[in-house]
Amino acid sequence: MNFIALESEQKLRGGYYTPSDLARFLTRWIAPNSRTRVLEPSCGDGAFFPTLEGSDATVTAFELSPEEAAKASARGLPNCTIHNRDFLGWALDAEPGQFDAVVGNPPFIRYQYLPAEFQANAERVFTRLGCKFTKHTNAWVPFILACMDLLRPSGRLAMVVPSEIVHVMHAQSLRTYLGQQCRRMVIVDPQEIWFEGTLQGAVLLMAEKKATPETHGEGLGILRVSGREFLLEDPEAVFNAPRAINGKTVQGKWTRALVPAATLAILDAVEADDRFCRFSDAATVDVGIVTGANKFFLVTDEVVKHNGLEKWTHPMFGRSDHCPGVIYDDAQHARNAATGKPTNFLWMPDTSVEKSAKGRAYIAAGEREDLHKRYKCRIRSPWYTVPSVYATEVGMLKRSHDTPRLILNRAGAYTTDTAYRIRALRGTADALVYGFYNSLTALSAELEGRHYGGGVLELVPSEIEKLLLPSPDSIVPEVESLDRMVREDTVADTLEAQSEAVLGALTKAEQMDLLAAWATLRDRRHRLPT
Repeated sequence: MNFIALESEQKLRGGYYTPSDLARFLTRWIAPNSRTRVLEPSCGDGAFFPTLEGSDATVTAFELSPEEAAKASARGLPNCTIHNRDFLGWALDAEPGQFDAVVGNPPFIRYQYLPAEFQANAERVFTRLGCKFTKHTNAWVPFILACMDLLRPSGRLAMVVPSEIVHVMHAQSLRTYLGQQCRRMVIVDPQEIWFEGTLQGAVLLMAEKKATPETHGEGLGILRVSGREFLLEDPEAVFNAPRAINGKTVQGKWTRALVPAATLAILDAVEADDRFCRFSDAATVDVGIVTGANKFFLVTDEVVKHNGLEKWTHPMFGRSDHCPGVIYDDAQHARNAATGKPTNFLWMPDTSVEKSAKGRAYIAAGEREDLHKRYKCRIRSPWYTVPSVYATEVGMLKRSHDTPRLILNRAGAYTTDTAYRIRALRGTADALVYGFYNSLTALSAELEGRHYGGGVLELVPSEIEKLLLPSPDSIVPEVESLDRMVREDTVADTLEAQSEAVLGALTKAEQMDLLAAWATLRDRRHRLPT
């Protein structure tokens, strides 16, 4: 959970300024001249202004901060009007199609951190353009939507945007809209972090609007770069360099544009083959137990013994270090407990716990920390009775470093909302767990999931349901063997061995193709050298 009081002033303002070499590169691509009407929707202190000098372009710029607007004005850019006001509010009343080019670096601010007026304007932008709105959005999304609407046919948009534009769910409306509006889009995707002091990855978005609604759209191309040598090249050559993909690429997440065409062909063939299925055909997915105060409800053996809570204690797992393999059994639970991990879930389903002096004391200790005032706790009566408590044969951690795993829950342990509860619909739980670990499903997880700073892969239930895997009906599971490999071997070696075991419908070459594509996306997420 992120709280506004804990965030820095820079983050709340979204103020990450563009390095001059990136600004020059983007400005060279829009090729401003004396007839060009340029929009800079969030100019900050005017980082793009030096690159616009000498072009005699007419520049319309916006900056909400009076201090930053004054710095931008002090740069003395000719033919430039700086508006010290909210860009989105202005854009909603502006005439569409009035600019030849848009250049800049929109603010990276979470929706919940925006003032109420700006939140309302963001939602109005989505509504005006017929895009699906979500309160999980970030300020840069409506900024780009509004900018594209203000761009004339054949106009160009060149912006520094978060790398999550490729995959994050809240940008799906933007990806779809750009696919409809643009003749060609290119993402310049760096291996490095461009903004010092932050884990926020950034990319360059270069988009050319269609000349007419009937103009053929080439789709999206992604150019992977290392270092900054590409900034010395002709921007037009960079724009035309990557192979563009249409269809599914622009309809969904743009991660498919990172995968070679031959690999996409394998995936398309798998989708049409009844020896494979989507996860939703093989199993159900539900979130884990939501406690509202994990430190109170998830405790070590020592806390249980000290407070006399044995009567209400149940085994649980919810972190990657709880599950080093793919089997969670009594032996693994004992190993976790022996190392002092919080392996116990306290379930007090009714008020009978208050008949115990130690139970009352533990509840009172929680109330002294105001846990009963937390939202998830205060909407329950009594606050310590956690709802929806049940275990399933299979679990899955929400986040993973290399690739997600299903966990065979032989201990009947509970899971918190850091994990999912899964029930097999086809085949057995053992077959589902065993068949899930392979190069096809690992690549599918990279394509469907999302990641943020730090490179951890995260999947929500709707994304898990889309994963491709071999049909569990035909799997002969050897879960103990897989458990040993996951614990002892490298991820790549285990995926290769498992692919041979469960992807017999594919050739060895196809299995290795999928494995190579997974490694590329995993390394990109980790920002490892290519």
